[in-house]
Amino acid sequence: MISADNLIKSFADQLLFDGISFKINSRERVGLVGRNGHGKTTLFRILVGEAHPDSGVIVIPSGYRIGYVHQEIEFMETTVLKEGMRGLPENERTHHWKVEKILSGLGFSDQDFHRSPHEFSGGFQVRLNLAKVLVSDPDLLLLDEPTNYLDIASIRWIERFLLSWPHEVMLITHDRTFMDRIVTHVMGIHRRKLRKVKGDTEKYYSQIADEEEIYEKTRKNDARRQKDTELFISRFRAKARLANLVQSRIKTLQKMQKRNPLEKIKTLDFSFSSKPFKGKYVLHAQNVSFGYPTTAPLIRNFSLSVGAHDRIFVVGRNGKGKTTLLKILAGLLALHEGETILSPGAATGYFEQTNTKNLNNNKTVEEEILSAQSSHDRQQARNICGAMMFESDSALKKIEILSGGEKSRVLLGQLLVTPCNLLLLDEPTNHLDMESCDALLAALDSFDGAVIMVTHNEMYLHALAERLVVFQDDRVYPFEGTYQQFLEAGGWRDEEPTLGVTPKSETTKRVEKPTKKDMRRRRSDIISERSKALRPLELRMVQTENEIETNEREIASLTEALEKALTRKDALEIVELSQSIHNRQKLIECLFQELESLMETLENKRARFDQRLKECESQNV
Repeated sequence: MISADNLIKSFADQLLFDGISFKINSRERVGLVGRNGHGKTTLFRILVGEAHPDSGVIVIPSGYRIGYVHQEIEFMETTVLKEGMRGLPENERTHHWKVEKILSGLGFSDQDFHRSPHEFSGGFQVRLNLAKVLVSDPDLLLLDEPTNYLDIASIRWIERFLLSWPHEVMLITHDRTFMDRIVTHVMGIHRRKLRKVKGDTEKYYSQIADEEEIYEKTRKNDARRQKDTELFISRFRAKARLANLVQSRIKTLQKMQKRNPLEKIKTLDFSFSSKPFKGKYVLHAQNVSFGYPTTAPLIRNFSLSVGAHDRIFVVGRNGKGKTTLLKILAGLLALHEGETILSPGAATGYFEQTNTKNLNNNKTVEEEILSAQSSHDRQQARNICGAMMFESDSALKKIEILSGGEKSRVLLGQLLVTPCNLLLLDEPTNHLDMESCDALLAALDSFDGAVIMVTHNEMYLHALAERLVVFQDDRVYPFEGTYQQFLEAGGWRDEEPTLGVTPKSETTKRVEKPTKKDMRRRRSDIISERSKALRPLELRMVQTENEIETNEREIASLTEALEKALTRKDALEIVELSQSIHNRQKLIECLFQELESLMETLENKRARFDQRLKECESQNV
């Protein structure tokens, strides 16, 4: 439905993408991935005409409408409902019920419909912009980090909404679980090029990794062959009797494709500094109650004991008190009732997105890192800057010119220089890209201390949560179990389809849900079938790789023998050895082609089985 051909775009001396082409076909839901600063949002802005490529062509059918959620706030109406209705198509201007359903799904209450848009926080104002785009029914929906200002119930609602969306979607998000549940394809900007893959992010990243591994193997093999060829030419160039053989090598050398080593891509690589703690509990909250002067109490009679290695995640709708609870546990708010007791020897590290306002715009990244821990020297600060992807002169950037994601990395860097045994984290993944989110998850998993974290990212919840603090049904309570156990025990009781649009698949007659025993048996059958299908391919790949290595060793041995034959001037043996080397080189080329074909077949089959497993598991949720 929409296509781009040979787009090139750069800013100053930074080339974002170089000759990228793609198509978005009917009803495709495409996830756009790539590291921060590599051009994802720029590509969106080009598609809607807010930016222009340096060269290249975008083809958009006549009458094709693109909906894009803007972060800029500009409201014209006196109530949320009226403002939302501004997004309705001309032939649906009175369909207020459609707007009400969308607003409800995004977390607005019935009372909120009649309030002024200017009374709400920035996050809810962005949601209102999102609602206006959703009700406009565009042909292509562009969503840039839509989950940043959504709570977990709204995220799950919009997930269901997008799965029932009858047109095209392009989505940028750091939340890999959210993306994988929605998209039919993943399109990635990588090394200034673009690749589109059918499937989820795992399929995309696996394919990129496999291709780069093959590239590096081929490059190293070509480099060895080139070196051997150059050595042969230089050694025997003066031998008149070997002139034809030398000329043949020269022609071969000229045909060889020069492959440069892949540029190393910067990635976050860090770990939190843990302070030893010998006690069993680092923190106790006893009968805590708190509320702001203009609101009803947010927290009533809440108690929690935090073990020295607990992984506790705070979940619930926005505005219910999650951030407030974290501030209470950090000792930043005075309680109405109850108390929090930090154990002797306990040391906290606190992260909150709004703390970026406390960064000094006139300081450099390095200076801000140093200010967090005066005992560190400049080299230690530089090491932390490097871990946060501020290498060399980037560490000397002023805070005022950093993006939101870069400022978040500065806050993380400040946290790294502070030894602690209790981490309190409020939505640390906002403004991080997928790779950075993965690095943070690994750092939290290996942290030798306790973690209390507010998040709506279900990948983190499934991977790390051992206990939960749940805000639901106008109360807050601990849940002793994993996130999956929470979902199985009832989960989010307020996410029924009445909150928004019912997916088409849910409007049909419901089929009786298979039992867990049936699902386990079906999953076991799929895994068994997958093993039978993939194992022969994997074995043949190993065999092919071994054959390549064996032939390369044989070539080295034959080359050594050829050198001796040349010394002896044994023409017959020289011819035989040269022919044997040539034959083995041709065989190696064939083996590499077979290896690439095997890899492609293996990935295709693996993707099909993964999809079947994914569908099987989704039926059991």
